[in-house]
Amino acid sequence: MDGDQLCAVSWRSRPGTFVSLMTLYESNYIRLGWILSAPEAVAGHLISNVPGDVALHLQVLERCRFTTTLRLSYLLEGSRGPLLTPDMQVRVYHDARLAEACSCSGWRRASVIRQRLGEQIREIGGLRRELGERWARNMLLNKWLEYCAERGHRFETADGRMTSAHRG
Repeated sequence: MDGDQLCAVSWRSRPGTFVSLMTLYESNYIRLGWILSAPEAVAGHLISNVPGDVALHLQVLERCRFTTTLRLSYLLEGSRGPLLTPDMQVRVYHDARLAEACSCSGWRRASVIRQRLGEQIREIGGLRRELGERWARNMLLNKWLEYCAERGHRFETADGRMTSAHRG
């Protein structure tokens, strides 16, 4: 299993900067590889079931030559029906070996993270705010991928790699 401790970080990078954001995307790609061996080969809708945890859903939303956009989520039964939480869209850049959390909705704690981060950067311009929001979303993805891997979640690709996941 590859470790993200080997990601090269510039001596000039600080949390929340563009340089550190790109390093975070690299770490996300490595961690995504812990649960999905070949993101460029995945197709359709997959479900990973492990004892003692909620089923993890992965759905391919878009496939292009150099990128794949995935939806990653738990599917919970709520009082109003099924609930995707967090409902995260992840764009995987195959040639650059990066994974970016493009959007995240449906998770109350994510809004708390955004609110706290927003309090810290509210007085700063729009570009800095966008960078901060991307940082928060991608830190959430980074920690969530680590958690999912620790719980034992794995997805099977079309060629049968990582057979511990179940097709949905």
